[in-house]
Amino acid sequence: MALFCHSYGSVLCGLAAPNLPAGRVQDITVLGSPGMRADNVSDLHTSAHVWAARDATDWISDVPHLEFAGLGHGADPVSGSFGARVISAAGASGHPGYFAPDTASLANFAEIALGDYSAVTCHTGDTCRSGLR
Repeated sequence: MALFCHSYGSVLCGLAAPNLPAGRVQDITVLGSPGMRADNVSDLHTSAHVWAARDATDWISDVPHLEFAGLGHGADPVSGSFGARVISAAGASGHPGYFAPDTASLANFAEIALGDYSAVTCHTGDTCRSGLR
């Protein structure tokens, strides 16, 4: 099973991650995320692979990625320090464009859902696929 969490839905997926059935949810993919209420992937307390995508024109990148006194949604999932596997969103247009036909993001979501990690296009290089079969 794979979860695909867009925008505020990624906050909800982050909150749910520690309680997901171990071994049943293989992948959590966040797109256009304001944060997952976590500082990094290990704070999610899940065995699922965590993937993240953001289009360069998505306004969500302008939202402060922090949490203070219970306000905010935490670290930016596409930042290197968060530790998610960052995938390409090439061809997507803005915040709603991740599922548009002929985008790298939609193709990546299909490959993740199928478990064909070798076909996933990373944001840079092949770093998002390291350690996966």
